[in-house]
Amino acid sequence: MNKKVVIVGGGIAGLSAGIYARLNGFDAEIIEMHSVTGGQCTAWERKGYHFDYCLHWLVGTRKGPFNDIWKETNVLNDEVEIIDHDIHTKIYADDGREFIIYTNLDKWEDYLRKLAPEDNASIGKMCNDMRKSAFLQPYSNPPGLRKLSQSISSIISMMPIMILFVRYGRKNCDEYFKILNFKNPNLSYFLNSIYGSMDFSALAFIMMFAWFNQKNAGYLIGGSLPMAKRMTDKFLKLGGTLRTRQRVTKIIVEKNTAQGVILAEGTEINADYVISAADGHSTIFDMLEGKFMNDKILKAYEKWALFTPIVQVSFGISTGIRSDSPVESWMIKDQMIGRTKTKNGYSLMNYCFDNTMAPKGKTVIVMRYESAWDLWKDISAEEYKAEKENIEKDARMLMEKRFPGISPNIEVVDVATPITDVNYTGVWKGSYEGFMPSSKNLMDNLSSTLPGLKKFYMAGQWLFPGGGLPPAGQSGKWAVQYICKEEKIGFKVQ
Repeated sequence: MNKKVVIVGGGIAGLSAGIYARLNGFDAEIIEMHSVTGGQCTAWERKGYHFDYCLHWLVGTRKGPFNDIWKETNVLNDEVEIIDHDIHTKIYADDGREFIIYTNLDKWEDYLRKLAPEDNASIGKMCNDMRKSAFLQPYSNPPGLRKLSQSISSIISMMPIMILFVRYGRKNCDEYFKILNFKNPNLSYFLNSIYGSMDFSALAFIMMFAWFNQKNAGYLIGGSLPMAKRMTDKFLKLGGTLRTRQRVTKIIVEKNTAQGVILAEGTEINADYVISAADGHSTIFDMLEGKFMNDKILKAYEKWALFTPIVQVSFGISTGIRSDSPVESWMIKDQMIGRTKTKNGYSLMNYCFDNTMAPKGKTVIVMRYESAWDLWKDISAEEYKAEKENIEKDARMLMEKRFPGISPNIEVVDVATPITDVNYTGVWKGSYEGFMPSSKNLMDNLSSTLPGLKKFYMAGQWLFPGGGLPPAGQSGKWAVQYICKEEKIGFKVQ
């Protein structure tokens, strides 16, 4: 009989783990608390409009180890259309000043030099740092399974950027911009407003633009839900078992060995291996009762900064609204939307470039803004209902301000809050991408194993500061690679 792997959570990490488990001959069962798979990678329909919660761009759409994973798991195939936007974001200050982020580094550098000719040298240095970071390639295999030849080859290929790691590995964007010493007030204002207002890793900022420049971080037409469905279809086609609307409350452990899971309604499911691709905090502190930890894990969950939760207000609009950029970011501090006073303003994403999101001739525009978890954690049902109504009212006013006369054309408004996210995914404190990639933790990934616990692996974005879909997909693959090593079998991807 095949050995069985039970996977807690049917998000991208769980689906990835399930697919690779089946490809390597294991019986695999995914248990998902929601009615659909995908986790954070999700969307929903309202009156013919599709409101996407996740996918803006996906690292690995063109090449590299992430590209391999997306092809192996059916995220990318010959039928999937990819768009590489010319403009990443248009940013507006509260006084109307405009700033553009282009995805092509040559074009962005030329734009920045015209904007701030007095900063030519600093602009050139920043853009060259971004170009150098293109040499960085994520590892294909997990720690402990990398061949010496692969490690040496990777080190050699990364030599051009080793100096970046030495100089900026423990610096945030604030410190990086001070080193560059921009003199132009507009350039300083926008860069610091976007990336310098928090402890955001300078290396993360630098590497992000290299992906765009290589056209290796495109948008998949159809967005999040079709992406998750393609993975689900592959998992089921390979013979995997999927349970939805079922919540795991406990991982069965005997003699420090994971032996299965217990569902909320009492059912026990036995397994030879357990992979938790669920929320990291819930797994470690609830399902395992905090019994398998070390100082690093404790420090991460107590000290590392989290992504601030978001509120998403989605608008279905009965007319076509074109835009030359997918995202506008309005840097308006202290803007009240409901009870939230914004720190970094709000964004508007116009899905006019994806005709699957709205009926023909109509438009979906999504407003997103950060809203601290403390505003939501103790809210009553009555307060919550009133808050959603207030958010809709304020968001409508902002939409009318941006698009005068649009109000009569707004057919649908949908408000999703941090509470929505927690209810459907279980994510800790509504932090949709887990740990913020800071100057302190970017290079401090958490292990996929827990101290003292056998036959158990973690997967998902909580292992990697910065979170996101690519590390989630990779962690599912890595978990199965470790299991194959334990079973002394060769790992297969097809």
